[in-house]
Amino acid sequence: MRNWKKILVCVFAFSLMGSSVMFADSVSQKIRVWINGQEVQDGGYVIDGKTYVPIREFNGVVNWDGDANKVNFIKPNVHIFLFKGDTVFGNVNKGKLKFNVFCQVDSLSERVSSVKVAITDPSGNVKDIQSQDLSEQKDNFWFRTYDFTYDFKTAGKYKVGFYVKASKNDDYALVSEKVITALN
Repeated sequence: MRNWKKILVCVFAFSLMGSSVMFADSVSQKIRVWINGQEVQDGGYVIDGKTYVPIREFNGVVNWDGDANKVNFIKPNVHIFLFKGDTVFGNVNKGKLKFNVFCQVDSLSERVSSVKVAITDPSGNVKDIQSQDLSEQKDNFWFRTYDFTYDFKTAGKYKVGFYVKASKNDDYALVSEKVITALN
C-alpha cells in the first residue's frame, strides 16, 4: 500500500509539470519576424493567437514611463527626397557625388530636441550629414541639409536615415530611411 501512495504522488506531480509546460507552450510561442526583408533581432511571440513584436523594432522613439506604466512611441511621417542640384535621384554610379537631402516631416505629435540626417554604407558604417536642434516645436516642418560630397566607394545599397532625439540626454532614433543604390 505504501508503494502505491508513492507511485500515485509521483504520477500526480509529473502530470502537473507536464500540463503546465504544455499550457505555457500553447499560450506563448517564439517566432522569427521580418520587417522589410530584415529579420528582427529579438523575434516575436504568438500569444493566444496574436503576434507581438518589440515596439523598438518599428523605427521610432520609445519612451517608458514607469510611473504611469505606459510606453510612448514617437514616429512622425517623414518623406525623404535626394537632390543632385535641382534634380531628384535614387540610383547613382560608384564615385563621388555632391547632393543634399530634403526631409518633409509631419504628424509629429510629441516634442523632440533635435533631428539629424546620416548615411549608412553597405558595410554598416554611418556618416552623419547634418543635425539641428529644434528651438520651437511644430507638428510639421521641412529640414534640408547643405550640399555635401559623399564617396560611394562600392556598389550596393546605401541608406539615408532621418533621426530624432526626444531630449538632449537621449540617443538619436531612426524614424525613416531612403535607399540609394550605387551601381558599378
